[in-house]
Amino acid sequence: MNKLKSPLEAAMLIPDEATILLTGSGGGVMEPDFVCQGIEQRFLSTGSPKGLTLVHISGVGNREEKGVSRFAHEGMVKRVIGGHWGWSPSMVKLALENKIEAYNLPQGILSLLTREIASNRPGLLTKVGLHTFIDPRQGGGKLNEAARSELVRLIELDGEEYLFYRTFPIQVSIIRGTTADEDGNISMEKEAADLDVLSAAQAAHNSKGIVIAQVKQLAARRQLRARTVKVPGFLVDAVVQYPEQWQTGESEYNVGYSGEYRAPLETLPQLEQGVRRWIARRASMELKSGAIVNLGYGIADGVANIAAEEGLLDSITFAIEQGLIGGVPAKGDIFGACFNPDAVIDAPSQFDFFHGGGIDIAFLGMAQVDRQGNVNVSRFGSVIPGTGGFIDISQNAKKVVFCGTFTAGSLEMEWANGEVKIVKEGKHRKFIQQVEQITFNGTFARKKKQEILYVTERCVFALTDVGLEVVEIAPGVDLQRDILDQMEFRPAVSSMLKKMDSRIYRPESMGLRVL
Repeated sequence: MNKLKSPLEAAMLIPDEATILLTGSGGGVMEPDFVCQGIEQRFLSTGSPKGLTLVHISGVGNREEKGVSRFAHEGMVKRVIGGHWGWSPSMVKLALENKIEAYNLPQGILSLLTREIASNRPGLLTKVGLHTFIDPRQGGGKLNEAARSELVRLIELDGEEYLFYRTFPIQVSIIRGTTADEDGNISMEKEAADLDVLSAAQAAHNSKGIVIAQVKQLAARRQLRARTVKVPGFLVDAVVQYPEQWQTGESEYNVGYSGEYRAPLETLPQLEQGVRRWIARRASMELKSGAIVNLGYGIADGVANIAAEEGLLDSITFAIEQGLIGGVPAKGDIFGACFNPDAVIDAPSQFDFFHGGGIDIAFLGMAQVDRQGNVNVSRFGSVIPGTGGFIDISQNAKKVVFCGTFTAGSLEMEWANGEVKIVKEGKHRKFIQQVEQITFNGTFARKKKQEILYVTERCVFALTDVGLEVVEIAPGVDLQRDILDQMEFRPAVSSMLKKMDSRIYRPESMGLRVL
């Protein structure tokens, strides 16, 4: 196999000043970290490759030394264009110190740009990102003063506003699969997702660049069945074998995530009784029969567990941005995998569907909310999680249910004697006068007539023509003391204010049904 290389030999193929496209998803899903480790070792030993532009569609790493953090050395990268930044605090630090040019673009935009680059088109024209911090009028996705290039343009076409995202050549794409044969054909039978590996490989190849593929195992020529090959060998220039490759950061292999066959639902982790479970339960009451449902990272991903517990999986279909359809999306760090999926498709095709309005209801997180219904999940002072797929999804879903605690930091609550008790209020207010950064624009959503809810453990808000309105309140919660006094602005209060369903807080099954 003349394409077989060690990590260091593969790293030697990368020139200084190259633009590298790194595939993978947070928590070790499809993460080619063995290759990244070789590139890091070469730089630390020789000072090359240097002056790189690093593009990563999703977050890649473990918040410590892996993934994107392998490149977080002064002089190694000059520019980073990332869809999600939260998996590499060390790279965020370089951005905050203005030691790199730092940009955050929506995950779906970067995913779709791989296809535009592969097809040698000039860019992507879309409304995704309008009236958020991606819009050039609000910063153009720049994260620091060093970022001066205009990656996004505002364009008017037939009287309507669009954003135009420019393409750029890719000199190196780093991808991952399960098996490589002697010709470099790559299969992914043990992986939890396909992500953007095919379009990433095509983008580098058609940019006259190279493709480096990390795999777990090798096979003889023509031993892979054609239907299992996801990346044809002519696109692959180097193969790096890593026999210790884990499927995700949590386990070497879980058959339920690969789709090889279905694993028992009883093996799914359960949501513990408490605030996160209460929010997920109330949010789940918005599910409708036949709905295509998306879940975001964080508290919102608990909706999948509730749907499984309540026996609703046959009535709805989950679809997440990594290309997974059906089954039960995974929680926590391995969000991006899916337990017992019905189908696994490539991420760009999934985002085509999302951008076109295919999601019936999305459950997403919320870190800050203001009186206009704007939501911030992407930046809080020196903390930069980034947008991920949040903008792609929230701007195009027919209905969005934002999920989060009412306050943040050491919040303690309990259910006793049929009432919700606030044992210890959170230290930080989340409903504030003005969000630090607009990741979701409430005014724009109202113009498009999206249905928007904000679900917390103690109340529910709806987005109306006058802004936020309290429409439900938990049993035992005082409207003035526990809600209005804990906000920096005064929302409207519905004249038809309802009590939240007490089943949300009780330990037994809710007996939930969808219509």
